[in-house]
Amino acid sequence: MTGTHTPATPPSPPSTSTSTDATARQLWTRSRGVLLAAVVLLVGGIALAATRSGDQHGRLDPRSADRYGSRAVAELLKDQGVSTHVATTLDEATRAVGADTTLLVTAPDLLTTSQQHRLHDAAAKSGGRTVLLAPGAPSLPVLAPGVREEGSASVGNREPDCSLPLATRAGSADTGGVRYASENRADGACYPAGGLPTLLRIQAPAQGDTVLLGAPDIFYNHRLDKQGNASLALQLLGSRPHLVWYLPSLGDVSATDGGDRSFFDLVPSGWLWATLQLALAAALAALWRARRLGPLVTEQLPVAVRASEATEGRARLYRKANARDRASDALRSATRTRLAPLLGVPAASAHAPELLVPAVSARIPAPERDLHVLLFGPAPADDAALVRLADELDALEREVRTS
Repeated sequence: MTGTHTPATPPSPPSTSTSTDATARQLWTRSRGVLLAAVVLLVGGIALAATRSGDQHGRLDPRSADRYGSRAVAELLKDQGVSTHVATTLDEATRAVGADTTLLVTAPDLLTTSQQHRLHDAAAKSGGRTVLLAPGAPSLPVLAPGVREEGSASVGNREPDCSLPLATRAGSADTGGVRYASENRADGACYPAGGLPTLLRIQAPAQGDTVLLGAPDIFYNHRLDKQGNASLALQLLGSRPHLVWYLPSLGDVSATDGGDRSFFDLVPSGWLWATLQLALAAALAALWRARRLGPLVTEQLPVAVRASEATEGRARLYRKANARDRASDALRSATRTRLAPLLGVPAASAHAPELLVPAVSARIPAPERDLHVLLFGPAPADDAALVRLADELDALEREVRTS
């Protein structure tokens, strides 16, 4: 199509890439910093987990000889005639307790509320000793009523500073961790940190007692020979001939017997704080990288294309796609749009044949049928017919303008 007739609103051709589109190289340059940081974090996390996994394997397990295991204290207790029974479920632990038994709970905060109640009832009725390692706010209200958590302190060598016989005989020991405050009178508040005890002994109404220890470090294999750690550990766990070493496990079916703790209650507080800090860091990074939206700026186009060249290029695309129907519709629509104001027809009715065709017929002498076919007829059958249509539309528009 080579006519000079220019359509007003032709259909858009298939989209093509422009010089302003981001290339793959540009996208890689922009995102490689973020990807590198993510890879570094991932590799660092895997390396840290691999490094610490060996040390933390068997933590507080009396059968483990690792740094954080407790096999050494179990062997010393065995030499003193104390038998050790490892329990991994609540049913095992509650069945084994008695007046001649010491119950050691290594992770009381991991127990559900229903498990805590069952454990407390069994321990209170047994008349034996219960040792709780680092109990905090999730377990204190049930396992040690009247005691509350008052922050934490770093683990270090501390003096007993109390009259509790087992503490005075042991002397200084590596204590710390959770600090406690008791509403009831306790006959053993030892190893204070910041004025608050990290070891608390509460006498039960029966013959038994409950001992709260703020940190489990004295039971670790690599710390047992430091200070008075061994003496304190043996006195805490060796006062009865039998020791029930309770290691709460995720496979314990009693953990699903109606406990009302949610998923977030089971997530350690450190992970929640870390997630909050990461979210805050991401928000600050987004603010830092965000661009302010200012007024529109006129930019010089990279290439100036003349209207005639754009029209010719669009026509070539139509011809290549054999889109004579779309090309003829564009030509007729543009002609009708320009004829309507010349004939006094409203712009909204420019494409209504019942209004436009009579108006054209009234202006120029022409058969109504030919005008209807010319302005609203079917698509041309070939390219030559399309060229003739463009010429006839141009002629009609010139005739209306000069009439």
